[in-house]
Amino acid sequence: MEPTIYLFFKGKCLGAMCHYAEVLNGKISGVFRNEDVPDAESRMPGGDDLVVNMMMTLGSATVMASNNAESMYEKTQGFRVSIAPRSLEDFDRIFEVLAKNAEHVEMAPAETFWAERFATFIDRYGTPWMLNYEGNRSDGAPA
Repeated sequence: MEPTIYLFFKGKCLGAMCHYAEVLNGKISGVFRNEDVPDAESRMPGGDDLVVNMMMTLGSATVMASNNAESMYEKTQGFRVSIAPRSLEDFDRIFEVLAKNAEHVEMAPAETFWAERFATFIDRYGTPWMLNYEGNRSDGAPA
């Protein structure tokens, strides 16, 4: 059993998930929009283009997402999507693209006692991220 991340967006699901797939080398599948729901009474309040469910695979991980109706949307809090880039170059590339026009950068990329580079931010779509590249710190040795 593996956990699945499920993200909710305020009308920008498809754009956000396609952006993430491009940046993180993921694969999008199973995009269902409001217009695809056979029973009109079961549709989400809002337009036909709203995403009711979609999936992205990142390696062996699954990320699912949908839009929420305006009346149901709650700002994300209490968690972060954590990514462990395989190199400093990959870290820098991912941070540069995902943090562009970010709502908020809590911690800009910096060295920590546990990682060569670490950062936390909330991207322009409202998703909270944590990037962690351990590098030579993976042995637990202090800097």
